Amino acid sequence: MARLKETAPEWGPFNRPLFESPKARDLSRVGVIDIGSNSVRLVVFDGAARSPAYFFNEKVMCGLGAGLAETGKLNPAGRTRALSALRRFCSITKGIGLPDLTAVATAAVREASDGLEFVAQVFEEIGLKIHVVDGPEEARLSAQGVLLGWPGSYGLVCDIGGGSMELAEISNGEVGQRLTTPLGPLKLINIKGGEKGRKAFITKTLDDLRAKMGPQSDRLFLVGGSWRAIARIDMHRRGYPLHVMHEYRMTARDIRETAKYIDSSDLEKLRTAISITPDRMALVPIATQILKGIVKRFKPHDIAVSSYGIREGMLYGQMPQIMRDRDPLIESCHFAERKDARLPGFGMRLHKFISPLFQNATADRARLVRAACLLHDVSWRAHPDFRAEVCFEYATRANLGGLSHEERVFLGLALLHRYRNKRGGTRFETLFLLLDNDGRKDAEVLGKAMRLGAMLWANPDDETAQLSWLPKKKSLSLTLTAEASPLFGEVAEVRLHALAQALDATTHVDMKLT
Repeated sequence: MARLKETAPEWGPFNRPLFESPKARDLSRVGVIDIGSNSVRLVVFDGAARSPAYFFNEKVMCGLGAGLAETGKLNPAGRTRALSALRRFCSITKGIGLPDLTAVATAAVREASDGLEFVAQVFEEIGLKIHVVDGPEEARLSAQGVLLGWPGSYGLVCDIGGGSMELAEISNGEVGQRLTTPLGPLKLINIKGGEKGRKAFITKTLDDLRAKMGPQSDRLFLVGGSWRAIARIDMHRRGYPLHVMHEYRMTARDIRETAKYIDSSDLEKLRTAISITPDRMALVPIATQILKGIVKRFKPHDIAVSSYGIREGMLYGQMPQIMRDRDPLIESCHFAERKDARLPGFGMRLHKFISPLFQNATADRARLVRAACLLHDVSWRAHPDFRAEVCFEYATRANLGGLSHEERVFLGLALLHRYRNKRGGTRFETLFLLLDNDGRKDAEVLGKAMRLGAMLWANPDDETAQLSWLPKKKSLSLTLTAEASPLFGEVAEVRLHALAQALDATTHVDMKLT
């Protein structure tokens, strides 16, 4: 393992810089394989540099770490499955023309007596070099993954795999104290002493962690498949309408109630209902014990699930600070506009047009307004009858970083109103309830303003239309140049009145003659 570290270049496992310039906006396709104790996963990243998207994502539950605590070696069947998965992944990436493929291995491979033998076998048979990371480094990479998805986040990152669990503090864009533990559910299945012995081991380990880490009352970020499985069960229990894992929030009470729900459920029926694999479901009861203990000791003010972890953290580690400082939401929206809009660049013109309506908006709301304008036309290829729904689903389901669930629904509702005057009668009405009345109203105003503005530019480079909004007087004015006046036909007039109705405003139109 030491020899592998010594040969690692300054660019880490990638062996090359991923971002040729701090000004880079797009990411050249990058493939990463994560070899864990329970699963082996390939992710190919593409898209915006600051907010990478998943061009390809496939996981195989190999169980490399099954029985490791008893034998000290990798599971033989797991090795066979892992080798098969790695051959497939290398063939896939070769087929899509990736120049390099980076593989990292965590707890099972680093702890097994035959771990380096497995690394050598993979290199000899497949030609893939595996970089084995130690526990503190794994904690750092996972924490960096959270920072990629949550700029400016703070709190405690907890990454659970099959063979280990890592903790890391984050604040001000930096990773602080890091600790690694043997609290991997796969490792604890056959612990000496059965259930009683497992409970005692978890209790002692968590007590030691609390003493070393100190108070951690900020947000708890959960990284790892077992945590995500618990979150899916919590969604199911609560009847939560938005089935997006990233940024899903829970409270300490939610964790306790879901633990009771798991204990009282038929696990096979529950597994089928929420589509969790049998291998993953087998680990859920143990993972729940661990999570309850973490929440009890650290008392976080809230709990958030992160879909970003070690793989995303590897990318973040190479980002120059100027790139890290960019807003991942806005960057991904700019990328989508460049790639899919009919008039790339028009989104910022539209944003300038509607900005008078949101001059007093908070910073959080202002970034959503900007994002909506950038995305207003990226779904134009959808059939006109379904554009509103496609836009809503895009915003609520897309790989967009830096968005809470409420913000996803706000963005989706605004884009729905970009193509549809009324929101009633859609299949999304339960999701609208994630917003308060003010949020739903602002989203409607934003959508109807975009719906109007998109009609008023024949040439996107010309300054042809301007809105003026006096909120105290409830007065909305539209000024058009002589070139733009022919664009203000019956449909545009109807859209102006729809916007005014949403604002409860009177309207005035000023058409310049020259």
